Amino acid sequence: MPELHLGPITTTDIVLAPMAGVTNPPFRALCRTSGMAGAKAAGYSGNAGLYVCEMVTSRALVERHPETMRMIEPEEGDPIRSIQLYGVEPATIGAAIRLLRTEDRADHIDLNFGCPVPKVTKKGGGSALPWKIDLVTDILRTAVAQAGEIPVTVKMRVGIDDEHHTYLQAGKIAENAGITAVTLHGRTMAQHYSGRANWDLIARLVETLSIPVLGNGDVFSADDARAMREATGCAGIVVGRGCQGRPWLFADLVAASHGSDFRIRPTFRELQAIIEEHARLSIAHFGDEGRAMRELRKHITWYVRGFSVGGEARRDLALVSSLAELSERLSAIEDQPYPEAADGPRGRAGSPKRPHVPDGWLDSRYLSEAEAQRIRAAELAISGG
Repeated sequence: MPELHLGPITTTDIVLAPMAGVTNPPFRALCRTSGMAGAKAAGYSGNAGLYVCEMVTSRALVERHPETMRMIEPEEGDPIRSIQLYGVEPATIGAAIRLLRTEDRADHIDLNFGCPVPKVTKKGGGSALPWKIDLVTDILRTAVAQAGEIPVTVKMRVGIDDEHHTYLQAGKIAENAGITAVTLHGRTMAQHYSGRANWDLIARLVETLSIPVLGNGDVFSADDARAMREATGCAGIVVGRGCQGRPWLFADLVAASHGSDFRIRPTFRELQAIIEEHARLSIAHFGDEGRAMRELRKHITWYVRGFSVGGEARRDLALVSSLAELSERLSAIEDQPYPEAADGPRGRAGSPKRPHVPDGWLDSRYLSEAEAQRIRAAELAISGG
């Protein structure tokens, strides 16, 4: 049976990847509800996947920034509270995990070693961090020690570029430190989201480690998920950009994982109901209708992709400021079947980028004293990546 076992947690093998500004409680609720529909259609009665919150910084959590505390709020009814942490300083990460454990705020903790955003990597964080063997070792050992019975996982990339791969050694360090599972995005930092994810490297990590390895990168459909499983032997499928504007993808993924051909292809009226539910959940979460609608606008752009909407209607939808206005503008668009153009890749692929790492970072696999002092500046009070 395609199940994922993470310490005391057992769930199906589908995971919503944390995405900054996207995987907040309202969106996670829609994804999980869809996953549950897929599980029901397939006759699977277990947990319908992991739905991870957007990344939060360990320093901001320790300092109890109000927005950070709001971000880690679970979506109502989620049986598995999954939180992703970003940090570069072992003591701060340890303190953040201790807070989550002692205040009973998480059932699963993921560490971000995969963010390719320059403002993070140029400080030595995200996908730059595994290059430093001593630093990644200290962080992982500290995290596991502070987590107690809470399973800790790691999400990482292949490396900095094709000349500086880190995934195999970082994977072994994670395994030896007691990390429960590793997710590998089959791209380097330099690739960002361009080109194709290298699933062969995911397969190689699966062969190297004895702990579960989850695959991430270029999964936009149930067929893609099946292909990744067959190509890599991975223990789970982690989906990020593929679900932008289509939370029902999790119904397809979970159903397919358990052998069902159940799929959701919403008509425009059905899509309207999903968008309006997203709006209602967002208003309840933020307690501010104006802010909720501003947060929703990017989702609306993703939601209507492929549908025959028209330029003026798209512009109007991109400016909605209330639920009533949203409903009125969606209702003015004629109903239509789900279009083939709505399928396929999502998110901006962009082009390869020059890796941004601290000066001298690649000179040694170990931190110098000067680097150890400078890297604390990477504990940014931000969310993202």
